[in-house]
Amino acid sequence: MKVLIVGAGPAGSYLAYLLARRDPGIELRLVEQNPADSTFGFGVVFSDRALGFLREDDEATHELIAPRMQRWRDLSIQHRGERVVIDGIGFAAIGRLELLRLLHRRLHAVHVQPEYRRVVDDVRELDGYDLVVGADGVNSFVRSAAEAEFGTAIEHLRNRFAWYGTTRRFDTLSQTFVSNEAGSFNAHHYRYAPQMSTFIVECDPRTWQRAGFSDMGEAETRAYCESVFAEALDGHPLVANKSVWRRFPKLWNERWHVGNRVLIGDAQRTAHFSIGSGTRLAFEDAIALDRSLAEHADSLPDALAAFEAHRKPIVRKLVDAANASADWYERFGEHMRHDPWDLAWHYVQRSGRVDLDRLRRVSPLFVHGYEQHAKGTA
Repeated sequence: MKVLIVGAGPAGSYLAYLLARRDPGIELRLVEQNPADSTFGFGVVFSDRALGFLREDDEATHELIAPRMQRWRDLSIQHRGERVVIDGIGFAAIGRLELLRLLHRRLHAVHVQPEYRRVVDDVRELDGYDLVVGADGVNSFVRSAAEAEFGTAIEHLRNRFAWYGTTRRFDTLSQTFVSNEAGSFNAHHYRYAPQMSTFIVECDPRTWQRAGFSDMGEAETRAYCESVFAEALDGHPLVANKSVWRRFPKLWNERWHVGNRVLIGDAQRTAHFSIGSGTRLAFEDAIALDRSLAEHADSLPDALAAFEAHRKPIVRKLVDAANASADWYERFGEHMRHDPWDLAWHYVQRSGRVDLDRLRRVSPLFVHGYEQHAKGTA
């Protein structure tokens, strides 16, 4: 089989590794428009059980990645000077660049060499392959060449966010809510390396305008955000890496394959960063597509149809939860009217996937604390 994979992020790189591992004779090209050590953002986060699927399907890769991850068992909400801990909801994180380097070590082991700085921008370059995989992210060229056929729908959220890092080490994944004269701000922050953390700053459109961000350069913007979150940063600086203001794109495709072209990862759909599932979904897409190709080796149409039929209900459920979480963040300024305990209560149930019985089992200390708080305010 002759395969072209466009995009060497987690989805494309891991799929290339799986295909070459299963079939050493495969004719495979993996192309990436960016340099080898170029990446957006800082750390990526997984739920504490999210890598269980990887252990079951690919123990060697799991054993390579898992020891390099930072782990914690709780998350915390910071609001009005008070810290509320939600126990039992653990996560793990790793630097995005470190993850890519580890995946590229796996590619080297199966003799796949990505072609970096290789831009695919002519639809004719997709011809001549048995299979073309669009693993090229939200702005996928593979998808854009046939968006009507894929049934692409994209909607940008209203809030603005900027993705920073910081040298402050945070003990847990935390959410810090702060107000100033411009409006309401939120930061998502967690450590991804022993001495580095991700720090995502978010604000609503009105706050963004009042703060004057549209007229600020990168250095001035970073300094302003450092002042807003001075208490959380505790004297540590924010570190920029393409840290421009963005609006999150909610992307969905009704069809995941058209002819011999198939989409995986963020080219296929996005999941809001507030639930930490984008990279997990990318890995699972790669595993599912490789498995379908193996099980339907004599028919590519059957393989792609089986991949979509198996994955779509799973992904749809998770994306619906991510969209519910995103909608909560679109109104986080309104939620900040609550006191810290009530804010945390609404936050933990924002995706619609956590009922009280489950929360009582998973986070008994938090539920007990909230119930005591509710009695005190009744």
